Amino acid sequence: MRGGALCVDRPHLFAVAPDSLTMSSVHRLEMQAPSLDEDAWDDLLNFIEERRVIPIVGPELLTVETETGPRLLYDWMADKLAAKLAVDTSQLPDPYTLNDVVCWFLAARGRREDTYTRMRSVLRDANFPPPRALRQLAEITDFDLFVSTTFDSLLESAINAERFGGAQSSEVISYAPNRVADLPSEREQLQRPVVYHLLGRCSASPTYVLSDEDMLEFVCALQSEHLTPEKLFYELEHNHLLLIGSNFSNWLARLFLRMAKRRRLSDPRDVGEVLADDHSGGDERLMTFLQQVSVRTRVYSGAAHFVDELHRRWSARRQPAQVIPMSAAPQRFLPPEREMPDQAVFISYARDDLAAVQKLKAAFDAAGIRTWFDMDRLEGGDDYDRKIQKNIARCSYFIPVISAATERRLEAFFRREWSYALDRTRNMADEAIFILPVCIDATDPRSARVPDKFKALHITQLPGGEPAPEFVRRVSNLLSASNRGGGGAA
Repeated sequence: MRGGALCVDRPHLFAVAPDSLTMSSVHRLEMQAPSLDEDAWDDLLNFIEERRVIPIVGPELLTVETETGPRLLYDWMADKLAAKLAVDTSQLPDPYTLNDVVCWFLAARGRREDTYTRMRSVLRDANFPPPRALRQLAEITDFDLFVSTTFDSLLESAINAERFGGAQSSEVISYAPNRVADLPSEREQLQRPVVYHLLGRCSASPTYVLSDEDMLEFVCALQSEHLTPEKLFYELEHNHLLLIGSNFSNWLARLFLRMAKRRRLSDPRDVGEVLADDHSGGDERLMTFLQQVSVRTRVYSGAAHFVDELHRRWSARRQPAQVIPMSAAPQRFLPPEREMPDQAVFISYARDDLAAVQKLKAAFDAAGIRTWFDMDRLEGGDDYDRKIQKNIARCSYFIPVISAATERRLEAFFRREWSYALDRTRNMADEAIFILPVCIDATDPRSARVPDKFKALHITQLPGGEPAPEFVRRVSNLLSASNRGGGGAA
């Protein structure tokens, strides 16, 4: 530890308090945890650049522009939900919360299920752009895993906007006690940024935290041996955590830290932690408790201000980008969108050929051609099957990738994709172009285990997935012709 800075060889949980603290709270915070010094900032940025920090984002960063001016999203939602449920707000505390609204409605013999579907309607009708603080966090590309303690979609919208030009390319996972969803793989194997909604995501079903009773159910489930998302909690246990504006109450803060660290907070361990927000920052008993179990506990006041400073410092450490001629610029792979975009090309491939498919997609991206393929290869399940059928029915062109890997697989889901594409051609004129087969290795397409109709088509050779410029131009021209109403016979 250098002069009060964070110890480099031990993970810590950094917590950032919201901006709305009283003067007495600010005084206590200044007494207990001064602003980060240069060494501490340097330590934190080093951890971030090594991808050893997981931001945990809470409601105090969700400042949105409403018809009455800037407000915290959760305060705005409480007003809207009260109106939807015909709640008499004069009987609620001032200010009132979502929990107050739900409790009044249930006490008036309202159906609990109605609160979730009405809340979904409130958010569906809202069209708030991501707040500045979320966009700044999204721009810090060393963050690859975000944990959200809110049920809105603003964080993933910020990531999609800042990293993928608005395309829905971030992976979104939400926990629910009746449907345990974990990270799709170990963190180092993640192919795209992940937003994990620890307290659920808004839907018409009771699968997210809307009230204190919901919170109790989620906390109990998360501590259950059979309902814990193990991969996520492993990451929380072994990485630095940056807790920003989570607004946890006294005991919830203690419970969250205990769950994340998976042992007594006072036990010797390789991690330290700190917590502060609108409730805990002014709670002397909680702060005393935290400082007793961890002498390295620190508190930083001002969530939005902290994010702004973190973004500024992280950006300043980035090396200025070298100017590279476009012809010599390496192609960068962007993960495909979660949903099939309009006027897109569907790429069907075997799991072993993902690297080659990524090269092909990068070339299509550079040419402005939108593509879709299932990068996660979640083979099986009726919902998955329906999604694939729908996407093949919507796509403009279908590219089956032929390879030694497809030759080895006598039974695989890509063969079902091929079948769906052939089914669609039955409604097409003979001269229509829809299927554009490619071969990425030395496999002989004439003797390959592919449908006879593929063999009757021109099969383009793309060794290793390296796209030939003439093939990219051909696909681009076909798309342009179909957009002009000329169909696919060009």
